[in-house]
Amino acid sequence: MKVQIGPNANLIEANLRGANLIGACLIEADLTEADLRGADLRGANLRGAKLIGANLIGANLIGANLVEANLRGANLRGADLIGANLIEANLREANLIGADLSGAYLIEANLRGANLRWANLIGANLHGADLYKANPRGP
Repeated sequence: MKVQIGPNANLIEANLRGANLIGACLIEADLTEADLRGADLRGANLRGAKLIGANLIGANLIGANLVEANLRGANLRGADLIGANLIEANLREANLIGADLSGAYLIEANLRGANLRWANLIGANLHGADLYKANPRGP
């Protein structure tokens, strides 16, 4: 079932596990602590969205617009972020273990304390990104 959600939606702690949100407009939506495990968010517009503490394990975010999104403490383990636009996104203390960030735009992104173990950053643009205390290595 395809779900369409408009901008500024209040979806705090929503259960959207496995939801089809391809191309959804979620501009400035509040998805704080939402369950988006395995959700398909390809090409979704999440500009300025609040995804604080959200569970995005295995989510498909290929080509998603996450400019200025707040993903602080979000769990993006194994998420597919190929070519995603994360310019000025807040990924502080986010779990990105095994995430595919190849070709992603992380310009001026806040990755302080983020866990980047086994993350694929090939071709990612990290110009001006804050990687203070980020963990980029395996065990």
